[in-house]
Amino acid sequence: MIKFYNSLTHTKEEFVPIGDEVKMYVCGVTVYDDSHLGHALSSIVFDVLHRYLEFRGYRVRRVHNFTDVDDKIINRANADGVSTEEITAQYIESFFESMDGLNVRRATVHPRATEDMPEIIGLIQRLVDGGAAYTLNGSVYFRVRNDDDYGKLSGQNIEQMLESTRHEMEGGKEHAADFVLWKAAKPDEPRWDSPWGPGRPGWHIECSAMAFKHLGEQIDIHGGGLDLIFPHHENEIAQSETASGAVPFARFWIHNGLLRIAGQEMSKSLGNAFNVKSALEEFSSDAIRLWILQSHYRSNPLLDKDLIASAERSMRRIRQAVEIESTDSDDSVDFRPFEKRFVEAMDDDLNTPQAIAAIFDLCREVFRGRDAGIDVSDAAEAIRDLTGVLGLTLEAPPDKSGLSDDEIEALIEQRKEARDARCWGDADAVRDQLAESGISIADGAGGTTWSRD
Repeated sequence: MIKFYNSLTHTKEEFVPIGDEVKMYVCGVTVYDDSHLGHALSSIVFDVLHRYLEFRGYRVRRVHNFTDVDDKIINRANADGVSTEEITAQYIESFFESMDGLNVRRATVHPRATEDMPEIIGLIQRLVDGGAAYTLNGSVYFRVRNDDDYGKLSGQNIEQMLESTRHEMEGGKEHAADFVLWKAAKPDEPRWDSPWGPGRPGWHIECSAMAFKHLGEQIDIHGGGLDLIFPHHENEIAQSETASGAVPFARFWIHNGLLRIAGQEMSKSLGNAFNVKSALEEFSSDAIRLWILQSHYRSNPLLDKDLIASAERSMRRIRQAVEIESTDSDDSVDFRPFEKRFVEAMDDDLNTPQAIAAIFDLCREVFRGRDAGIDVSDAAEAIRDLTGVLGLTLEAPPDKSGLSDDEIEALIEQRKEARDARCWGDADAVRDQLAESGISIADGAGGTTWSRD
């Protein structure tokens, strides 16, 4: 039985999809800059969720949007002296390049707000026609006080919300908490024609309209970062369920934690964002994924290069385990208890730390099996399957050692001679030299084996 923590009910609940296909919507990035590791965290979490649901036999339709009309995009375009279309095209391409590098699979659909403008305008019109929204000087606002359930996701009342969030304070609004659905056009900004005059959509309405278009008015899972619970997801619920006649918009609200640095959440405003492309120049995609997945998705992992480097070293052990050649033996390592542990962990609110622990314990059994001369081929294949659910490629990172195979073999022989002579310090020095060159070694019954990191 799969259970996920539902942010709406604050409890773990059994996951049973509405229909034959799991419908999942994930809030994507605003495309005005290169992606950082905070974006990577969310993308990897929901990529793994998608992979695991397929592993458990479900068909999944995942929609992961781009916000491609926004104040930040307009400001970046003005600063660079180019059009907003050029900015969004550049950074959508950059996003895909970064996520491909992290082995994040493309969603079923990657909609853009500017491509779904008729649906956005149509949804706003439904809210206006139903009396849930009103026009003001060419803009359209949602009447928050008409929604008795407003605040059910974040657990705040309207007065608390006003204290914690900045709202548009345009004169004439019926209530300060009313949020914008359509913004009247300003000079030198992108604009579209609408029944209320030229303008552009508010942020919140975009996601509701894209979810309605690509998934329908009720979905199984809505995902995103914890920072989106209020006001973005709160407003999505209000406008979506009002438009659909109180049909629950999303049955499960799943939110990932946020990266932190020395106790602070990571954000570009802090000047401490770690660019994905830069990270991939230094570490493998497997190391970055393993570092993220070693923390539970609802926690706030620490962004520390030493931790990613440690994950890189841990990946060596997994690669070594799956590369062991099979032996002709009637006995074999039983991988099934470890596979069972993996599934039980993932069923329990996608507990990747425990799932990874099961994989490493299976690797340990593989090494024991190798040393005992029994067959490990089935166990190694199980490791490949389980790591595949986590999106790990098990590909060795590019060679950075600068050592030829013959030079490595000579150093290993030098280390063996030092060990035979009980010169432990000399043997350790050779091992350290190899490690600094990105060469990992393992001693077993058949001698010493090595691999490039």
